[in-house]
Amino acid sequence: MRRNSQSRAVTEANNLFKQTATKPATDYQKADQAFHANRERLKAERLAREAERQSPSEKTS
Repeated sequence: MRRNSQSRAVTEANNLFKQTATKPATDYQKADQAFHANRERLKAERLAREAERQSPSEKTS
């Protein structure tokens, strides 16, 4: 019996959390996501440039 009440409580809690997940993102969250996406893009470009610089020197050695 107690197990059933716990599962009901868990179900209610999950339903509440689902509602908050569907709220639109705030301006801060949008800016934060854009910042991290740009940071990852720049990191990938930097790593590609570094790999490009190392490749020709390794081939000639």
